[in-house]
Amino acid sequence: MQHSKPHKSWKDQLHEIIYEADTPSGKLFDVVLLIAILASILLVMLESVKSIDAQYHTFLNISEWIITVLFTIEYVLRIITVRKPIKYITSFYGVIDLLSTIPKYLSLIFAGTHALIALRALRLLRVFRILKLARYLGASNHLASAIKSSRAKISVFLFAVLIAAVIFGTIMYLVEGEESGFTNIPKSVYWCIVTLTTVGFGDIAPVTPLGQFIATIIMILGYGIIAVPTGIVSAEYTKKANDDLKSGPIPPHPNEPIVHLNSQCCANCLNEKHVDGAEYCFKCGCKLHHDK
Repeated sequence: MQHSKPHKSWKDQLHEIIYEADTPSGKLFDVVLLIAILASILLVMLESVKSIDAQYHTFLNISEWIITVLFTIEYVLRIITVRKPIKYITSFYGVIDLLSTIPKYLSLIFAGTHALIALRALRLLRVFRILKLARYLGASNHLASAIKSSRAKISVFLFAVLIAAVIFGTIMYLVEGEESGFTNIPKSVYWCIVTLTTVGFGDIAPVTPLGQFIATIIMILGYGIIAVPTGIVSAEYTKKANDDLKSGPIPPHPNEPIVHLNSQCCANCLNEKHVDGAEYCFKCGCKLHHDK
């Protein structure tokens, strides 16, 4: 005797469509959402061009309202399809969804809030969730760990650079003087930092031969200053990678990360990083939507 599959509630079905990408409807939802996000970003960019906004303001405004309403509906559906709505509302993507949606509504209530419309660009961050890019960015954890391990060395190095900038800035103030634009020591230190980082705005420049010679030395030092932090972080990154290979089990292909294609999202804790074939959430133990 065959047992029939348990009937899923409408919330479970909506949850699969909105939060997961293992079904045709879920994939279609993600594609439509991705197109809406890209269209919204394009509208933000076009609206910032005064000539285009003046000619097509009505079209841009109506289009943005349509997209805003769609995102509002999606935001509400995400809240009602999870068991702990506050979990989603206070999550990173939940905050991003809210901040990228409310500016259009605030522009109706409060005057002078047009600048907040730029917050709509935050919708672009949602691409990471739609494309499930987080599972492919495991190497970012190694980079963050390497930067954290290097913070002491980098802090000492930056402190030494700051001291050098103060010394050279003071020297340039004495050599060039106010007539060359070095009106005070803080401004001279600012010029030194700009020169050390090879930015070179050109708002201040030495005119005396001695000042130009000192500036040349600072420019050459700038190349070394840029390379040192990179070398420190790279060394720590390599060390972390070697330590992981020695301490952890060796995968079939050590140079390739293990990527799980399971896109199931727990309706209880919103955790998404499940291994392929998982039936229960490894974080809270809640049963996943396994029947596809």
